[in-house]
Amino acid sequence: MLYLLTALSDGGDFFNLFRYITFRAGGAFFTALFFGFIFGRPLINVLRRKQGKGQPIRDDGPEGHFVKAGTPTMGGLLILSALMTATLLWARLDNVFVWVVLMVTVSFGLIGFADDYAKVSKQNTAGVSGKVRLGLGFLIAALAALACAWAHPIDLQNQLALPVFKDTLINLGFLYIPFAMVVIVGSANAVNLTDGLDGLAIMPSMIAAATLGVIAYAVGRVDFTEYLDVHYVPGTGEILIFCSALIGGGLGFLWYNAPPAAVFMGDTGSLALGSALGTIAVATKHEIVWAIIGGLFVVEALSVIIQVLYFKRTGKRVFLMAPIHHHFEKKGWAEPQIVIRFWIIALILAMIGMATLKVR
Repeated sequence: MLYLLTALSDGGDFFNLFRYITFRAGGAFFTALFFGFIFGRPLINVLRRKQGKGQPIRDDGPEGHFVKAGTPTMGGLLILSALMTATLLWARLDNVFVWVVLMVTVSFGLIGFADDYAKVSKQNTAGVSGKVRLGLGFLIAALAALACAWAHPIDLQNQLALPVFKDTLINLGFLYIPFAMVVIVGSANAVNLTDGLDGLAIMPSMIAAATLGVIAYAVGRVDFTEYLDVHYVPGTGEILIFCSALIGGGLGFLWYNAPPAAVFMGDTGSLALGSALGTIAVATKHEIVWAIIGGLFVVEALSVIIQVLYFKRTGKRVFLMAPIHHHFEKKGWAEPQIVIRFWIIALILAMIGMATLKVR
């Protein structure tokens, strides 16, 4: 919205700053950050009054989690509110990719909100049916995938770009849309599974957002893509503003989510953040690289899949408990130890993913 102030510029004054994505990205970051600081405590107080007993704790979960009983959930509302406010204020609203990412984020956030509400109101961990959640998720992802494919240059439509191998594209044809749907829905659920310890999901999400934001900015500039030998996707640079707002809102939330958490993000936040990151990967044609950057989330999801399949086949467990962060809890690792080590892993994977921009 503030981009409209460029109409007042003669090319050499303060208003000209609003033409620059990097300037507006900084504005979005601080707007979302201050939003989180200002409204975080009031929101937590409202959630605590409305929810009473807070988020239900699994009976079969790690013993140390029972001390968290009474902690309110739906803290993702703080991230989403900060993210939306900052993005709408600082991004160009004539950019299709901005609206696609926002639409997916809000839609998955609403699915998560319904799930959190069901859990809190019924005081059990069942929530909304998994089939309903997946069905709605795939429907939203299909619309987003179609919109991204339409917005991509003709030579990139329905194409899968491979990292490292420059100018290499795999034409998926009609399979591209289902593939993109799996990327978005899979990302949403992978982040959701990672959200099991205080601060565990939000920091890797911010690290991934920072990395994808840089990639989005790079592939949205023709001079950068020529230098890096990556595919040019006009318009994706504006996604950096969304990513900056996500980081700012995430930091505002982490202030209250740091151990011991005053609030949990819940499915409201984890599904929204995961779907947003997956959609950015689809928009920038970096779906494979996203699997590297978000490798921590991939491992968390795979640990659950492996555990379930192996148990059904043999009646035995591969991990002491899944997702894998609970396995380390069962082995005696302290919660802060797990969280910080997983943050380090997320940062390492992000750097590897970033390196694919130059390694060709």
